[in-house]
Amino acid sequence: MLTISEFGRRAGLSHKALRLYDVSGLLAPAQVDPANGYRLYDEEQLERARRISVLRQLDMPLTTIAEVLTGTDEDALIRLDRWWAAEEATTASRRATLQYLRDRLSRSGTTGLAPRPVHTRDVPATKIASIRADTNQQSLIGVIVTCTDELTSYLRAAGATANVGSWVIYHGAVTPEGEATVEVCVPFEGLVDPAGRIGIRVEPAHREAYCTITMDECAYPRIMLAYDLVFDWVRASGGPEAGPPREVYRPDCHLLPRNEPAVDIALPILERNL
Repeated sequence: MLTISEFGRRAGLSHKALRLYDVSGLLAPAQVDPANGYRLYDEEQLERARRISVLRQLDMPLTTIAEVLTGTDEDALIRLDRWWAAEEATTASRRATLQYLRDRLSRSGTTGLAPRPVHTRDVPATKIASIRADTNQQSLIGVIVTCTDELTSYLRAAGATANVGSWVIYHGAVTPEGEATVEVCVPFEGLVDPAGRIGIRVEPAHREAYCTITMDECAYPRIMLAYDLVFDWVRASGGPEAGPPREVYRPDCHLLPRNEPAVDIALPILERNL
């Protein structure tokens, strides 16, 4: 058996860290002397302790470490890769946020979005299944994916045809600091009843202005440049808005190459003024 001092030295962990991992259930001592409370560890626990030490150097939360180290090494590898992918996505998002702000502050003429036209089109009345949810910016993608999957599964189970993409209507401003209501919509053909939080309605016919972006350009805050482009175009054209903005996704857009057209940023407008 190893004393806490010897175990900590060999594992590269302090007394404080070992006590914390004991309290959290992450690394309990093999024995605790009932007379004096001294903690004793087995040598077999060194490998787990060293893994914990390395994961903490990556700033992994204790709860995540517990999940990663549960099960086989193969399971741990899958969970580790999944966590690291999320960390890299967060870093990429922060880098994009920094670049967006730098472009704004430098006023160098760099917009962060390649020039592109704004088009208009007529959208016919469309029957949709939709879910409304409140979310902030951090949870937005997860909400969109979850709701879209739920809607698609429900429509298919009901025998409806839904294979022309989807869209998200923003009924308020979704920000990192505050929530707003978004409506995830999937158009379909067939007879389907509403159920639970899934509503069935007809999206009215309208005219809209839009520009097209790639999946790479969808990342926040870069996507806001596309919104600025559409809103500025509508204002310059002298036409009032006729509804909330929306993102119109092509079918299976997540499978498209990152640099190919995938999403339309659209804003309903009054046709008579444009």
